[in-house]
Amino acid sequence: MPNSSYSEALEYLYSLTHSGIKLGLENTSKLLEYFENPHLGIRTIHISGTNGKGSTAAIIESILRTAGLKTGLYTSPHILDFRERTPNQSQFN
Repeated sequence: MPNSSYSEALEYLYSLTHSGIKLGLENTSKLLEYFENPHLGIRTIHISGTNGKGSTAAIIESILRTAGLKTGLYTSPHILDFRERTPNQSQFN
């Protein structure tokens, strides 16, 4: 069973309500600018489509990690536990 601080954090995240969708990238752009655009220094692979994204991501992550690169893998949605979205074997800079 998850510890209480994890449970409390997860409960808080799920309690957040959305007041609607604001289309566009303005908020994201402002946030990235505030943090001095960290995304510009990170090489990423974004996988989209209907089927096979999880398998493709896992294969690519494994190949890169085997080649000695530091990897980070984020998947959504999770199946059983929120922590599935960032596997333990991934390393973040």
